[in-house]
Amino acid sequence: MTEPVPATVADRPVSLVDLLDRVLAGGVVVSGEITLSIADVDLVHISLRTLLSSVSALVPAHD
Repeated sequence: MTEPVPATVADRPVSLVDLLDRVLAGGVVVSGEITLSIADVDLVHISLRTLLSSVSALVPAHD
């Protein structure tokens, strides 16, 4: 009789809620750039960077 092989972490299904919880616990930086130009003349350049994280990950707990 063969014994079942334990699934590795990569093989286990992860729910969307668990994935979102893990991402927000560590934080994620989203960045992007937008350039508006007319006739090859750059008129507006916007650089965006934002940090997405849970409040509990950023604010130290008061005991």
